[in-house]
Amino acid sequence: MPAAVVFILFVICLIIAIPVSIALTIASVLPGAFDPSFTASGQFVIRSMLGGIDSFPLLEVPMFVLSGIIMARGGISKKLFDVFSYFLGKLTAGLPCAVIVTCLFYGAISGSGPATVAAVGSMTIPILIELGYDKDFSAAIVAVAGGLGVIIPPSIPFIMFGSASGESVSDLFIAGIIPGLLIGGLLMVYAVYYCKKNGEDKEKIQKVVGELHEKGLLKVLKESFWALLSPVIILGCIYSGIASPTEAAVISVFYALIVSLFIYKTMTFKDIWPALVEGVRTYAPIMFILAASIAFSRVLTLMQIPQMVSTWILTHFTNKIVLLLVINVFLLIVGMVMDTTPAILILTPILLPIVTAVGMNPIHFGIMMVVNLAIGFVTPPIGVNLFVASSLTDIPIMRISKHAMPMIGYFLVALLLITFIPAISLALI
Repeated sequence: MPAAVVFILFVICLIIAIPVSIALTIASVLPGAFDPSFTASGQFVIRSMLGGIDSFPLLEVPMFVLSGIIMARGGISKKLFDVFSYFLGKLTAGLPCAVIVTCLFYGAISGSGPATVAAVGSMTIPILIELGYDKDFSAAIVAVAGGLGVIIPPSIPFIMFGSASGESVSDLFIAGIIPGLLIGGLLMVYAVYYCKKNGEDKEKIQKVVGELHEKGLLKVLKESFWALLSPVIILGCIYSGIASPTEAAVISVFYALIVSLFIYKTMTFKDIWPALVEGVRTYAPIMFILAASIAFSRVLTLMQIPQMVSTWILTHFTNKIVLLLVINVFLLIVGMVMDTTPAILILTPILLPIVTAVGMNPIHFGIMMVVNLAIGFVTPPIGVNLFVASSLTDIPIMRISKHAMPMIGYFLVALLLITFIPAISLALI
């Protein structure tokens, strides 16, 4: 069966709203069904699906998902926001900047963009609105800053890229630090510009920030200490070699439970079961997509599609700069219409040989790819972060998108810098 037919059928399945995991499975089975001589029979596809998810490194995905859920239920995002508001609140755009920094830190806990938006947004959006900030702007800044959740380590998309490419997940985590800080810094620049242009209700802000200052720095730090320590413990275990990323993910679950149950006492033992149920409901679709994506990528390899695409692109785009721009545009479009996990698992085997052929470091490409797809989190029509922010505020997605577009512009500036300045991604490796 021609490769074009497989992709057309896959796209048709997506258009008629067949779940991505089922669409991938159908596309994987079809070549063998129509051509008995083709190696990838239905039995091969099933073996690939089961064998693909039988992986110790992939165990960190459900563990980080569960850890993020427990920390969200334990109110850790509120503790983070308070300490950043204490230091930034009196500055122009101080509280929007505190939201961005909170998303940075919470991303280092959850590893998920939508989870970051849900945990931080449910707490900060009402505060920003109450303090006089535009409702649409408040929702948009949380939705866009939530994209940092997949760039700041630990990051579930980095785990997926490591699985698809064979690259070190620890190196990907380290490489994501500076790009995440760069994007966060640019978003804060926009927040300052917006607040200078539109003004702020200084009286209301001063009242809220003043209450934090009345507590005193030591009390605020004491209340926030365990929340601030969580990413340090998770990443410290990985970078010091004490634990692998998978082991650190398990540590993060126990840390979240201990802090929420015994230190902050924001959860009880009765709350553990609902958190586990939510974790299963969150991860189960990811697992099916993961299994189907692995099978689909193996079928594509047997059809020699990665080699054909690589040869065609390298023949038609000989200039490295033009090639990288074309790949960026392609990934941006993919991020708008496809979820991150299948996009990474399907496209990495196709695109990685192309970029390595022009001398690009695979880790650098992994960062570039995830940043592209992170922009997809906040871009219609499939922008998951937009849906989460909309559900939190009852604001139509297109209204949030309108206010998100200027911030996405700053995201794109960061993407270009990351693409053409490899040191931004590779300096810490």
